Amino acid sequence: MLAPGKRTVTSCLRIPGLSRERHFVNYHRVLNRAGWSGLEASRLLLRLPVTRFASAGPLVLGIDDPIERRGGKRIQAKGIYRDPVRRSHSHLVKASGLRWVSSRLLAPVPWAARPWALPFLTCLAPRERYRQKQRKQHKPLLAGARQMIWQAQRWLPHRELVGVGDSAFSALEWLSCSRAAEHHCGDSFALGGGAL
Repeated sequence: MLAPGKRTVTSCLRIPGLSRERHFVNYHRVLNRAGWSGLEASRLLLRLPVTRFASAGPLVLGIDDPIERRGGKRIQAKGIYRDPVRRSHSHLVKASGLRWVSSRLLAPVPWAARPWALPFLTCLAPRERYRQKQRKQHKPLLAGARQMIWQAQRWLPHRELVGVGDSAFSALEWLSCSRAAEHHCGDSFALGGGAL
């Protein structure tokens, strides 16, 4: 929200008044050279808004699979997917790019009239053909989303989770996921439907 456009690091430095920083390139190196854990960053991105905006009651987690429209020969994991934004009931639109599975905390924030979807964990969900080329086992979309929900349950073992998603995640497999999460973690995990 604060850094629109293509040059995210540049925008982030411009906001606090560091646009004339002499060692500007060091900020870019944090992303591609420094050793850091994406999973630990995701855990912090979940705990901070939970503490601030959702300290009591069940936690509502939204799951979605957005498509990042990317081109170029070097992007090997891209595929062709149905575009949920541009399609209609009578017209099918496809888009080329990367498909991600994104988990968000749906929480009320004081300055907005409705809850916000605050992303905390995002994983690439490439097509099976790409996984075969890499000689890796394919993980279906639902399996990846289930793993993300279980990870959130491990991070917050004493909180009740409610998962919501669109029709891409409405499957009987989620019922067994809910029962397994309750069995392994000892806490309840509910599933809901609806568009995000």
